[in-house]
Amino acid sequence: MALGGRAAVLVLQLAVALLAVLPRHVSADLAADQAALLALRAAVGPHLPWDVTTSPCSGLWLGVGCSGTAPLERVVELRLIGKSLSGQIPAGTVGNLTALQTLSLRFNAISGAIPADIGAAAQLRWMYLAGNRLVGDVPEGFFSLALLKKADLSGNRLTGGVSPQFNALRSLATLNLEGNDFAGALPSGLALPKLTQFNVSGNAKLSGPVPASLSGMPASAFAGTALCGPPLATCASPVAPPPPTPSGHDGGDNSELSSGAIAGIIVAAVVLLMLVLTAWFLICFRRRRRAANAGTTTTTETAAADVHEGTGPITVTVAMTDRDAVKRSHTVSPPSPSATTAMVALTGDGRKLVFLGGAPEKPYDLETMLRASAEVLGKGVHGTTYRATLDGGDPVLAIKRLRDVRLPEREFRDKVVALGALRHENLPPLRAYFYSKEEKLLVFDFVGAGSLCSLLHGNGAEGRSRLDFTARARIALAAARGVAYIHGGGGASRLAHGGIKSSNVLVNAARDGAYVADYGLAQLAGTGSLPKRGTGYRAPEVTSDAAKGAASQSADVYSFGVVVLELLTGRAPTHALADDGAPGGGGVDLARWVRSVVQEEWTSEVFDSVIGNEPRVEEEMMRLLQLGMDCTERSPERRPDMAEVEARIERIVEDACRRADFSSTDGSRSVSA
Repeated sequence: MALGGRAAVLVLQLAVALLAVLPRHVSADLAADQAALLALRAAVGPHLPWDVTTSPCSGLWLGVGCSGTAPLERVVELRLIGKSLSGQIPAGTVGNLTALQTLSLRFNAISGAIPADIGAAAQLRWMYLAGNRLVGDVPEGFFSLALLKKADLSGNRLTGGVSPQFNALRSLATLNLEGNDFAGALPSGLALPKLTQFNVSGNAKLSGPVPASLSGMPASAFAGTALCGPPLATCASPVAPPPPTPSGHDGGDNSELSSGAIAGIIVAAVVLLMLVLTAWFLICFRRRRRAANAGTTTTTETAAADVHEGTGPITVTVAMTDRDAVKRSHTVSPPSPSATTAMVALTGDGRKLVFLGGAPEKPYDLETMLRASAEVLGKGVHGTTYRATLDGGDPVLAIKRLRDVRLPEREFRDKVVALGALRHENLPPLRAYFYSKEEKLLVFDFVGAGSLCSLLHGNGAEGRSRLDFTARARIALAAARGVAYIHGGGGASRLAHGGIKSSNVLVNAARDGAYVADYGLAQLAGTGSLPKRGTGYRAPEVTSDAAKGAASQSADVYSFGVVVLELLTGRAPTHALADDGAPGGGGVDLARWVRSVVQEEWTSEVFDSVIGNEPRVEEEMMRLLQLGMDCTERSPERRPDMAEVEARIERIVEDACRRADFSSTDGSRSVSA
């Protein structure tokens, strides 16, 4: 009994000693957490509003979450989504947050490699690093995160192969590697028992068969790669090498075959020589003909050549063309019964400007237009837009100089006539076009006082500060009406815009309405590789190789949804600013960013600070936000059509205006009382 009593006393004394020492160790760990966070802030986010005089668990450190009660608190969450973080994450920061369970640094501009000591944060369950600029291989330490359940590394620039070491992450349920530069084959033995979501789409250098363990994933998880096999197309059988040519044993047969081959070569050489001589003769003939006509080169041809070769705007002065000096050609019939727009061609020295719907009240021809004083409005995917003012200040035209258009003239005319038949109050009227081998021009009425892009993201905050929620909703409604009309209104054939973005939404001077410009231009351009500019507006299905250059109504809905989110958040989508001449080419993937913030239940952080605290319209703001999210669903089948979008925005605007009117009336009563 005495021995047992002594043992009990010793155990009690040891427990007391441990309790006395434990708080100091925990305090040191929390101090280490604070030191790691401060080192991270110094490296990538010196602007973060953290009060360093308080504990990270005080609730005054934005994005930092803790668990436990003092003095046993530890940092378990770090959520800094879309906080403009930039630079590289150094070692000794995230890796030193040894109690961290959630790491979310999505939609920033963090560069460099994933920190090599990431494995030291052994408690990590959820890791979200999507939408940054991370490079290099996935580090070895990553594969020691045995508790990791979700890993989103999409939208970076990670390279190397998809390592078989992912099999070490037995708890992993979500693995998103979309939109990186991974190469090689997926490991055939990749088998994660809890994996339910997997995505390697957009890694063009991935090739080979899809592992059997991933064959149940949707085909979209492998889009934009060179992978094959279920759920994708069957892998092609390897091509057998051609059998070796047997050496001949009959000298007579070989001799005859060689003689025939020699004769064929001689005949081919003679034919080729004749073709070369013919081509040389035609070139000489054309040069002589040009030389003979050189003395009669007109000012129209010179002006057109200046437009083609010059890199700057058209800078000449206009003289109004007299009506009698304009030579009219016959009226050309529309190409189809649905396109009822007549065409009147005004010609001059062999070149003609084709007017849609008849000649203008104050006529002008190509020479007049090309001599107009002009300024560059913007340079977009399909060409450069100029504002041209004719003599006397009226009319004012918007001239679109197209590039990379390889359509034959008849097909170009048919498509332009279909666009010219669209007449709506929210679409700039297409008045005329010009077609030659070197130049393709579209002439619109000049409308609007500036683009939505310049208002939201231009220099200074004046533009945004003058756009309250109701004004933004009205702009969205006007744009929705224009797009809905393109999609099916006015009896016109069903078309798609193909390039909806804020730089193509022209806001009127009162800032309560808008026009949708550049409609249908995607149908006139080629289908080459998609440019980087404007990528933030493109629907996921348009960015795939199989749909390059495609224009569809469902893709228009997605692009329009991004514009709605841009209106509400004040943020620019990825690579949007360069389209409208604004500085920079950054931005965020708005659709993904908004969803991530809403899912984190930080919805208040979504809205632009200019409108975030507006009274009485909170419900309407949330309804318009939900509409933007509905339009930007990844699956085209889940998006509403533009008729529904227009109707929903119209109800939102009506309710917002009703609340404003009620508030104004109620306020006046209060004052009078």
